[in-house]
Amino acid sequence: MKNLVSARELLTWMDEKENVFLFDCRFDLMDKNYGRDAYEREHIKGAYPIDLDRDLVGEKGPHGGRQPFRDVESLRAYIERFGVNDDSVVVAYDDGDMQGAGRLYFQLRQLGLKNVYALDGGLKAYRALGGETETGAAGKIAAKGHITTEEDRSFIVDMEYVRSKLDDEDTVLLDARAKNRYLGLEEPVDKKMGHIPGAKSYYFRDVLTDDEHAEGSFLPEEALREHFGDLAPDKELILYCGSGVSLCVNALALDKIGRSYKIYPGSFSDWISYEDNEIRTEEE
Repeated sequence: MKNLVSARELLTWMDEKENVFLFDCRFDLMDKNYGRDAYEREHIKGAYPIDLDRDLVGEKGPHGGRQPFRDVESLRAYIERFGVNDDSVVVAYDDGDMQGAGRLYFQLRQLGLKNVYALDGGLKAYRALGGETETGAAGKIAAKGHITTEEDRSFIVDMEYVRSKLDDEDTVLLDARAKNRYLGLEEPVDKKMGHIPGAKSYYFRDVLTDDEHAEGSFLPEEALREHFGDLAPDKELILYCGSGVSLCVNALALDKIGRSYKIYPGSFSDWISYEDNEIRTEEE
């Protein structure tokens, strides 16, 4: 399933299609106002802002993680407010680190929408091609949409599923956080340090290019295949991070090379909420 759209493709869609909806998903884990402020300074013309913590995170409890996925029916009602229908084309974008865009992408996939994409390279790539931007608050919403799609949980797993796979030689857990967090050398957010037993460190930024002249954020397919080359093709992959955001970047990268996986939205912050769950700090 194609999940990425290039800035060139998006510009064409905006000229040729009438049902394209753009959502600005920029955010900063340490600065709650960043997304709103960045949107008002500049955003793709016609885009609507999405605040990750306010709009995409569900009700928090003792378990589920720091940023649990919003309940599907609540998300459905929220997205309908913008005029989105079953056959709408929805494009999520951010600054190019693909975290915010990836998070919205996967939540809309869970909602069952099919024509959903993340903008490869984000606003930076779009601006580099001369795409039109604007400032200020969001424009008026024309009419409410109607979404009838069925929830898709085929790619989502919970803590119990992850726990059941810890001793399974045919399953590999991929930790998307920075190496120091994986090793338990530092932890800026969660109460415990380390990683889920058996997990391998696959830092999400390693699938992105550092070439400022590149039109997209993701590495070419050949480089991505090399990056994930140690993962045997018959292994089941389960992706996690701290709270279900940066794992989405690894997932988008795996989609690009046609590799299947499951995602654990609750991630490490959910795992450590269960006192009996083991944590490790050594390289695996």
